[in-house]
Amino acid sequence: METKTEKSRDRAFSIFYSALCALFCLCLLSVLLVMAAKLPPFGDPGNPSNNEVPSRYIEQGPAETGAVNIVAAMILEYRGFDTFGESCVLFVAVCAVLALLRNEERDAFDELLHDMEESTHDVILKGVSRVVAPMIAAFGAYVIVNGHLSPGGGFSGGAILGSSMMLYAFSFGTREARRILSYDNCRRVMTAALLLYALIKGYSMFMGANGYSTGVSPGAPGRIFSAGLILPLNIAVGLIVACTMYILCILFSKGEMR
Repeated sequence: METKTEKSRDRAFSIFYSALCALFCLCLLSVLLVMAAKLPPFGDPGNPSNNEVPSRYIEQGPAETGAVNIVAAMILEYRGFDTFGESCVLFVAVCAVLALLRNEERDAFDELLHDMEESTHDVILKGVSRVVAPMIAAFGAYVIVNGHLSPGGGFSGGAILGSSMMLYAFSFGTREARRILSYDNCRRVMTAALLLYALIKGYSMFMGANGYSTGVSPGAPGRIFSAGLILPLNIAVGLIVACTMYILCILFSKGEMR
């Protein structure tokens, strides 16, 4: 049992720790408020939102990257290394969740899909999904492939493609779903897409940093085969996002792996 001295020591430490945390939060809040007070007023010509960086994206982006969608040109060309980091975060998140939720058996993911088969006997749902799921997947592929021409790209298109995969698995849960949408297949697709992104962007950054030409023409802005390496990068990001959404949704559908 704790003595009275130990209890008083613990209470004093708890008070000191709480006071220290409160002081740290107050200092941080004060710094943020001071920085916010020193921001230039809204509409000031010297604001960062009106400097030469966005002007270059808007005025020279289509000519330099070949992409009509300025957002796609920015995140996959000018800031492609940041997007690669975001894709790595998604991949690591899936790996961490699998490490926490999966059993030692490698087919635990397939067993979960097999369990779903017994609880999905709705004929109407299957009939609707048989028509709707391919349409959603086709639209997701369209958004990914046309990401350099119109609003969309790998992240939004991958989310749409992942929703079609989840609809298919929840509606059917058959051995066909286990064979096509198994964990191992999703893992291989994610790994290959991530490596493809790393190789493409690494090649582009190395050649550009050393003053060499990448050998890939940006093409004519507005055409499907244009924007240089942005199209394959969008495809890689879309596959990573789709498989990530699908795996996480299946794993969390029952709360834990059995």
